Amino acid sequence: MTTAPSAGNRAVAMGLEPGVAVQELGWDSDADESLRDEILDLLGEEFVYEAVEAVDVVLLWWRAEDGDLADGLVDALTDLTDHGRIWLLTPKVGRPGYVDPTDLSEAALTAGLALANPASVSGEWQAHKLVRPKGIRR
Repeated sequence: MTTAPSAGNRAVAMGLEPGVAVQELGWDSDADESLRDEILDLLGEEFVYEAVEAVDVVLLWWRAEDGDLADGLVDALTDLTDHGRIWLLTPKVGRPGYVDPTDLSEAALTAGLALANPASVSGEWQAHKLVRPKGIRR
């Protein structure tokens, strides 16, 4: 069983650091507020909601009932740099809104993304790192 990194290290485990532009999509009242606060503390600035320039990371909260995941991933690519990454946060197994791994894999493929390292960042949420395949990055 994988345990979540301790508080203070979860944002670092996601490869976040000060100066990285992070756009947050899909937030709702069920999101892990302590994780959000930790990320904001590390970044030292607010999340980007309306991008003027491309962002380095998209933090996408997604639940099974949010609709078509492939469409959500394609939308998340809109403001992402060519070398950026998406951290897709989905409820863990047995939690309301759980997204089946098969659906996640199919959606990533449809959106032209590759699944990279997952990270256990919360008691309720699993983080899935998605990137553009190396041959597609500019």
